[in-house]
Amino acid sequence: MNPAPEDLRYTAEHEWVRRIEPTRVRVGITDYAQSQLGDVVFVQLPETGAAVAAGDGIGEVESTKSVSDIYAPLSAKVVAVNQELEAKPETLNTDPYGGGWLFELEVDSASALDSSLGELLDAAGYQGVIGG
Repeated sequence: MNPAPEDLRYTAEHEWVRRIEPTRVRVGITDYAQSQLGDVVFVQLPETGAAVAAGDGIGEVESTKSVSDIYAPLSAKVVAVNQELEAKPETLNTDPYGGGWLFELEVDSASALDSSLGELLDAAGYQGVIGG
């Protein structure tokens, strides 16, 4: 699996961000993150409707090895969470960039989202973080 697909933006805390609408993004954890965690057994996601600030701890991923925080990659409102992960948390291991998405965030304007995404790492920058 590609450790850092080119079409995504990244945080140094190993979240990926995919723009899915002009003012909306989908967020997950990277393949690198899931490989470091080991077998994921539980995911705690933020509440739909919650306002989050960039850098806030807003959830957790629990594995057989440890518990890791999930951080908001940008300031926005939580508009959807991946309910499938309650029954199948292991999807984070098997499909981190697809079915293993965590939540969706929405901002007020496309220009605000452009600005926020511009502050995140591109694939090459993330490869530098993970030593790739």
